[in-house]
Amino acid sequence: MCSFRSASAAVALLLATTVCAQPGEYPGIGRKATDKEVAAWDIDVRPDFKGLPKGSGSVTQGQALWEERCASCHGVFGESNEVFQPLVGGTTADDVKRGRAARLTDASFPGRTTLMKLSTVSTLWDYINRAMPWNAPKSLKTDEVYAVTAFLLNLGGVVPDDFVLSDATMAQAQRRLPNRAGTTMAHALWPGANSARTAPDVRARACQRDCVAEPKVASLLPDHARNAHGNLAEQNRAVGAQRGIDTARPADDDDGIARKLDSTTVAVKPAAGASSAWALAGKHGCTACHGLEGKLIGPGFRDVGRKHAARDDAVVYLQDKIRSGGAGAWGTMPMPPQNLPESDARTLAQWIAQGARQ
Repeated sequence: MCSFRSASAAVALLLATTVCAQPGEYPGIGRKATDKEVAAWDIDVRPDFKGLPKGSGSVTQGQALWEERCASCHGVFGESNEVFQPLVGGTTADDVKRGRAARLTDASFPGRTTLMKLSTVSTLWDYINRAMPWNAPKSLKTDEVYAVTAFLLNLGGVVPDDFVLSDATMAQAQRRLPNRAGTTMAHALWPGANSARTAPDVRARACQRDCVAEPKVASLLPDHARNAHGNLAEQNRAVGAQRGIDTARPADDDDGIARKLDSTTVAVKPAAGASSAWALAGKHGCTACHGLEGKLIGPGFRDVGRKHAARDDAVVYLQDKIRSGGAGAWGTMPMPPQNLPESDARTLAQWIAQGARQ
């Protein structure tokens, strides 16, 4: 049995060893972040609104911003389009009263919208602030984030038309969220007296065994059945990004159909050795929506070139479309204006007009 004195000496030695083992500065590798750099990244907002900056924005202001910056991807009324999931829908006035979205447990309801699942306004505000719009994240000013959030909540019937969302009124909006009571404590990761009593699974053991490969399901519509009930692509679904094949066009080969189904949400990266114009398209993010052949979110570059091959002003026309955007030429999905140098836009336009060769 060791004495109290020897045990104390051992503890002191252990503490001294631990202090000496603390990592210090590593010469030639990086530098310490400045307070300004840390502040630029420290923008998260907690459910108790800690971290929320001062500011405000009205529903009316948010509507103008929404139509300018958000509607091209999320729809004029938050109903989304053929690619993105809807933000609004599936909630009722009764949900607002009781704080639980009833249709989340309704197996017959065809989809799940953002406002059906959202339990804290801070989550919505924080995501818009750090990630939207997708082609220019963090470009919205604080008051603009408040305004867009207010308009989205208004679309869902959470706040009235004359509501002004601010750091002072955020709690009012929180008390009216349709699914504010939908947060579960079963994960035991939330602090406080209401937390589950079990220990949290921080090792994720359930995700480390019996793993199966994700199945890929594709379907083929026979030629004799095409357009039998009208163009499926033009028939709206109740909610969700469910979209029908364009049955007004000739059938594609099986590989083409599989490529469309598998790549609708995957950006295509320029392959090694690709042409400089194809690489330029990747640099400016064009390949997130366009491939060489076939439709991803937008049409393939070669399809665009073939469509306008007979135009004498094809290069000028395509250059203008790249910079100004537009909708209707290839379906309902709009292309937002692209902010790239005029010289790059002309290079891409010439390349597309000449057949988008690699």
